[in-house]
Amino acid sequence: MVGSISSPGIGSGLDVQSIVSQLIAIEKAPISTLQKQATTFQTKLSVYGTIKSQVSAMGDAANKLSKSTGWNAVTASSSNPSAIGVTAAAGAPATSVTMEVQQLAKAQSTASSAVAADTAMGTGTMTIELGSWSGNSFTAGANTPVSVTIDAGNDSLSAIAAAINDADGGVTATVLKDASGERLLLRSKETGEANGFRISVADDDGNDSDGAGLSRLAYDANNANGMSQTQSGQNAMATVNGLAINTASNKLTDTLPGMTIELSQVTTAPVELVVQADTAAAKANVQAFVDAYNALASNLSSATRYDSATKKAGVLQGDATAVGLQGALRGMMRSTTASSPFTQLSEIGVEMQTGGTLSINSSKLDTALGDLTGLRALFSEVTGDDATEGFGLKVKKFADGLNAADGLMSNKSAAIQRQIERNTDEQDRITDRASRVETRLLAQYNAMDSAVSKLNSLNTFISQQITLWNKA
Repeated sequence: MVGSISSPGIGSGLDVQSIVSQLIAIEKAPISTLQKQATTFQTKLSVYGTIKSQVSAMGDAANKLSKSTGWNAVTASSSNPSAIGVTAAAGAPATSVTMEVQQLAKAQSTASSAVAADTAMGTGTMTIELGSWSGNSFTAGANTPVSVTIDAGNDSLSAIAAAINDADGGVTATVLKDASGERLLLRSKETGEANGFRISVADDDGNDSDGAGLSRLAYDANNANGMSQTQSGQNAMATVNGLAINTASNKLTDTLPGMTIELSQVTTAPVELVVQADTAAAKANVQAFVDAYNALASNLSSATRYDSATKKAGVLQGDATAVGLQGALRGMMRSTTASSPFTQLSEIGVEMQTGGTLSINSSKLDTALGDLTGLRALFSEVTGDDATEGFGLKVKKFADGLNAADGLMSNKSAAIQRQIERNTDEQDRITDRASRVETRLLAQYNAMDSAVSKLNSLNTFISQQITLWNKA
């Protein structure tokens, strides 16, 4: 019995593999079209993803213009910033004042007498009290006194300074070294008369004020044997518009509303401090809104146009959703509000151009910035009616609606995704059908090969018999 043919074409001599391959290629031909469609779907999905992001960016830019943060930026200036610096928080009222500085706030400082390096200063307890001095009289403040224990293991000036700093008693300590030896320097952490300090000691040698042992590091205006004062605590003294002010710090944070004033030098002439609305920041916010809109409008225009020069259509040409969005955006930019004195974007220099983008007429916008309240109302007017509310509010609401979970962008993307899934399923079905056809064709050709092989064998046998008969 002749076996089955495992290599199609061997028995018949036909190029079976080529024949089957061409037949299967015809069977799979629709896949090419589907693949092109899939590429188009993916491109559309990507473009709509970009559109969604651009809609969100436009909404954010519009939202900023609908809120006070888009309009309350201010600038602050000083006619002598090296002497008096000034900054102002957003929303600070516009103002102009003159200021003079007669005295800067300073922190109390003391210094010990010089001793040889690593001298043991004695043991005991140092107590730090914060408060104010009036002559030789000390009035303790509300802070609890802080005690620092000094023993034989930490009685050098460096060790004592470290212990004082670790105690965090409101003073800082450091050791000054020069040709005469080492000195302990103490300074209040805060400036001002009320932030002075007194250092008392409980000296283990039994005498707390003899200028020996740990007593050398005491400070009391009535004790000449301890540390000496090198700077008394003092308040800053200044005038604002001729009115005297007195403050413990050189940094004034609540003297004038919204302003932070930094005193650096005593002045010899009045310094003018000015706070005014930052129209440049407001203009930049309007520009940011226009830029965000234009990015979206340009993308839509590119995606929906037909280029007659290249004879190529945009990926969204004829797409009703994209074309409808274009029209809605342009209509919105031409709409009006119930604000006053400006009711349209064109009145402040934001003008619609051929092609659907916006441009800014700087001259008109600069004029509009002269009425910052009216300009702000154009974007933030609240009426409860989408058609007449300020542009910041209506554009933000429009953008939020488009990008909502059940909004137009989400629904459109979901619809394209379903098209992609159906396309993939159809490609899979064609591939599966082609595979079954290939299996069937190969089986058929295999059977034919087997039959032809048998016939060829029979033909050979008969030819041999006839030859033998003829010889006989």
